[in-house]
Amino acid sequence: MKLGILGGSSLAKTLGKKYIHAGLNVVFGVRHDFDTQENDWRMLNLLHNRICPYESAIIQSEILLICSENSYIKEICQALKRVDTSDKIIIDCTNADYDIKLPTSNTKLIRRAAPDAHLFKGFNNLGIDYPNSDTIGIIKEVYFCGDDVPDKIRIKRLIELIGFKAVDAGKINNAPLLEAFYHLRNEISWNKNEASNFHFKLVSI
Repeated sequence: MKLGILGGSSLAKTLGKKYIHAGLNVVFGVRHDFDTQENDWRMLNLLHNRICPYESAIIQSEILLICSENSYIKEICQALKRVDTSDKIIIDCTNADYDIKLPTSNTKLIRRAAPDAHLFKGFNNLGIDYPNSDTIGIIKEVYFCGDDVPDKIRIKRLIELIGFKAVDAGKINNAPLLEAFYHLRNEISWNKNEASNFHFKLVSI
C-alpha cells in the first residue's frame, strides 16, 4: 500500500515522517513552486526521493491524505479531477477558513472533485501547523468520519498505527462538525490571550 500526502504543510511533513517510520511507503505531492530545499523537506527527498507534483502522487497512491493550506485546495481539486479516483481512499485533514454559518467545507470541494472516491475526514483536529500547536505532545486522539464501513476500519487502523486513539465521529455529513470543533479550540486559545494552545479531551463517564 502506498500512502500519498498532498500539501507542503507542517502537518503533511509530520504525518509523513510518522508513517515512514511505521514502515509505510509514502509519497508527498506538492505544488509546482514548492521549495523543497527547506532542511526537513530536502532530507526527505534526498533519503527517500518521495516528493513529486500533486497529480503524480495521486496516481501512485491508494490512500491520500490532504494536508494542504486552504489557498492550495483548489489546485489539489483540479489535480483530482484529472485522475481516476474511483478506487482511491481520500482523507480530508484540512479545516476551511472559519465562517459562523459553515456553509462550505473543504470536504465538499474534494467530494465534487473526486465523486467516486471513498471520502473521509480525519486528522483535522491536529491543525495544519501540527506539531507546533502541541509542543509537549498532549494530543492523543484523532477524530474521523466517513460512510464506507469496510474502509472505515482501515482508516481507524491507519490512525492507530502512528500512536493516536481513533475516535469515530459518524458519517461524512459530520465533517463540518469536526471543523467547528477545531475552530472552537482556536477561538478559546485566542480569547485566552496567552502563549499556550488549548485542546479538547474526550471523556467517557
